[in-house]
Amino acid sequence: MTIQKQHSLSDPVTVLSGVGVRLQEKLERIGINVIQDLLFHLPHRYIDRTRLTPIGVLRFGHNAYIQGEIELTQVRYGKRRSLLCRISDGTGAIVLRFFYFSKAQEKGLQRGLSIRCYGQVRRGPNSLEIIHPEYRVLSDAQDDELDEQLTAVYPSTEGLQQARMRKLSEQALLTLNNDKHNLTELLPEEILAKQNLPTLIDALDYVHRPPPDADVQSLIEGRHPAQQRLAFEELLAQQLSLLELRNELRTEHSPAFDLSTQHVPEYLERLPFTLTNAQTRAYKTIASDLNKSVAMLRLIQGDVGSGKTVVAALAALQAVEAGYQVAIMAPTELLAEQHYNNFLSWLEPLGIDVVFLTGKLKKSIRINVETRLQDQTPVVAIGTHALFQDSVSFAKLGLIVIDEQHRFGVHQRLALLEKGQQHDKYPHQLIMTATPIPRTLTMTAYADLDHTVIDELPPNRKAINTSVISNERREDIIERIKHICSEGRQVYWVCTLIEESETLQCETAIETAEKLTEKLTSIKVGLIHGRMKAIEKETVMQDFKDDKIGLLVATTVIEVGVDVPNASLMIIDNAERFGLSQLHQLRGRIGRGEIKSDCVLMYQSPLGDLAKQRLEIMRTSSDGFLIAEKDLELRGPGEVLGTQQAGIPEMRVADLMRDAHLLPEIQNTAKTLLAQHPGKVKLLIHRWLGKNLDYSNV
Repeated sequence: MTIQKQHSLSDPVTVLSGVGVRLQEKLERIGINVIQDLLFHLPHRYIDRTRLTPIGVLRFGHNAYIQGEIELTQVRYGKRRSLLCRISDGTGAIVLRFFYFSKAQEKGLQRGLSIRCYGQVRRGPNSLEIIHPEYRVLSDAQDDELDEQLTAVYPSTEGLQQARMRKLSEQALLTLNNDKHNLTELLPEEILAKQNLPTLIDALDYVHRPPPDADVQSLIEGRHPAQQRLAFEELLAQQLSLLELRNELRTEHSPAFDLSTQHVPEYLERLPFTLTNAQTRAYKTIASDLNKSVAMLRLIQGDVGSGKTVVAALAALQAVEAGYQVAIMAPTELLAEQHYNNFLSWLEPLGIDVVFLTGKLKKSIRINVETRLQDQTPVVAIGTHALFQDSVSFAKLGLIVIDEQHRFGVHQRLALLEKGQQHDKYPHQLIMTATPIPRTLTMTAYADLDHTVIDELPPNRKAINTSVISNERREDIIERIKHICSEGRQVYWVCTLIEESETLQCETAIETAEKLTEKLTSIKVGLIHGRMKAIEKETVMQDFKDDKIGLLVATTVIEVGVDVPNASLMIIDNAERFGLSQLHQLRGRIGRGEIKSDCVLMYQSPLGDLAKQRLEIMRTSSDGFLIAEKDLELRGPGEVLGTQQAGIPEMRVADLMRDAHLLPEIQNTAKTLLAQHPGKVKLLIHRWLGKNLDYSNV
């Protein structure tokens, strides 16, 4: 392809051949505005059409390019109509299955014709099959030579075909050849040499258009030196953005709080239990941080029930005794309410004011709370993200505690920080999470924070027995609930959806509650879900805590924070639909009393291999950190943390699990760049994070 005139990498994509207004809008949707953006819009996988695989050696789960003769084409009717086309090549046979097809397509797949297709091999009811393969029927006159190189597949958007993306990237590569001086190499030579990495231009050229002699396997696995070069730079940009943020905050001053001599000792004396060694260690570290005039930025991790809230209360008491206000932010109304009730019972006897602020408060109550926060006297304010809305201002905010950080974006955390700024002093920050975060993610997503782990459960926590049971044994489970409730204990039944959805055939919370009420006439069944009003949820939860409800049917609103020691059985319906970390969180709601507790993971048959693997991990392990590592392996960082909220942009080429081995060297390189090449830092961050970086401007 030739370009009429020489373009520059900084020219808008509209100068390229074939880019009109409609295509420009689609490209804008995926962050492509100038030609250089196309170079960094990298293939996320490759199709290997350089060789054919004999059908007889195909394996389940592999992608393959195959050729065969059509033996039979028929429409199969059942739950779902599908077009089946059986092909063979002398070594074996496979079925091609199409759920969406036309009459013309059915006629075009005639017996005796040769066909070539590409797709992922799956297990079908009777044989291996490929669902919706890319295919073409070979005509006698057609040249059936194989491709000379791998075909790149790009992240796309609706209405933007792969063929169009390939043509555009081809034009971008031609522009690069004519305009190389405008693509700056930002990694210093000594780093490239030390890591044995190719140059940026060579790496980009290679990944977009792998040559015929490319190492196919390493490219498909994402381990080729060209991909590793780009992954290294992308992860480095991510690391630098967080270190820059950390360094900017570290230069800000914060109020230094003296160690507490009154509130903390009095609070500890009133507690009905003794702190674990891990809690004591965590508080000593935090107390020392708060005693400095540099902003504390600390992430405190602890498994479900390890007692993080008690440690947060100790930090709050130190701030209040020093004459400052404290803001405690939780991701849901339910958890905010629970924190409010806990802090009220702990701090009110010490004469400390505790207020509550969420978006659903009546206007008059809200105005009262907001007025109270504008007063200089110490107060502990507990709420949801309503705490950082425009109408709220703090007179003397000294400490921010954020629970379940992964539910908030980095920018939300910083918005609250800005709100607390007083006379060039910023509040200290304590971030808590009961979702154990794998080390790989703490090194990337939380590089701006210091880490403390509470790795010890209180001595009264009982081990939870977990079993995996098919939905076909539902009636047995219902009998078990009768038995548990007759002994005076309580039960959770967790569902995935609030109302019926055609795409997910799961029992819904509302429907499940109705059916269980019919079957368990002697047991009071309660229902709680996210769309209920706050007051309704509070009433139901209070009734459950007060043992007025024997069986609580709930959605995942109960995932964090709810504490009912008498609940000793949890059934998780359609457990295969949940992530491991979420299952672990839910399971942590039981086992809080003296009684042995059981968690039943109920699944819908048949189970896929991945789902079996995940449920088996839950059955055999109660170690939150091990479960989090496995979750990361199986689902990727975006799903584990909730990418959009966690402040982790979608990676273009890097993969946190695959490229974890690069992280120690990336951390060293980041420090070297900040010290010796500070001018390159902002450029690197902008190249890879660009518009995603809504928190670099603190």
